[in-house]
Amino acid sequence: MRARRPDTNNIRAALEPHGLFLRGFVNFAEGETAPQLADGRPAGSVVLIGNIGSSLWPAFSRWRETQPDRGGSDPLDTWSKAVLHPVAAAVDATVWFPSDPPWQPFQQWAMRAEGLKTSPLGILIHPVYGLWHGYRGALGFVERIEEERFAAKPHPCDHCPDKPCLTTCPAGAVHAGAFDVPACRSHLRTQEGQAGCMLSGCLARAACPVGAAYRYDDAQLRFHMAALSL
Repeated sequence: MRARRPDTNNIRAALEPHGLFLRGFVNFAEGETAPQLADGRPAGSVVLIGNIGSSLWPAFSRWRETQPDRGGSDPLDTWSKAVLHPVAAAVDATVWFPSDPPWQPFQQWAMRAEGLKTSPLGILIHPVYGLWHGYRGALGFVERIEEERFAAKPHPCDHCPDKPCLTTCPAGAVHAGAFDVPACRSHLRTQEGQAGCMLSGCLARAACPVGAAYRYDDAQLRFHMAALSL
């Protein structure tokens, strides 16, 4: 029996109550290396699922309030799986998550699907949403997606004259060529870091002018900073 073609409208409808979006897709050409589906066949397409700004935060917060353990040690990953496993089953897809093996190239898929590039902070920057977006999972299908692709836009960092992200970091961890993770984490352990970035979110990230309207809610920023487990 021939596999069903992915119905992206059904996927979008299933994701909407959870504040998640179909972020883009990748079609694999014949002979190209593609991820393996649960039944052993190579994927013909991958659909990326993620949040835009704090879109997922209300649904995630409501779910977390119902959990006796508040969702455990990795509540956002646990919630993502609770949401996306049923969606995958409903549309005959294999689901992958950034946190689980087999490790899939989510960043490469995102670059290919949406034409994104990396910012100086090491985060993929979107021309509209800036640094305020993420990928919670991906759905793999045997069949290819028959839908118009997202139009690629210029890389925002190439047209940012001031580049405030390079000068705002109090730890001096952000550079044009690399992000100094040890310097960042060391600063976050200090009293200044606890009262600054740990409380309000990364100051360099907040300084980026792209997508400022999509900045995460304060509660979400604190959640992500606390998840660093310093």
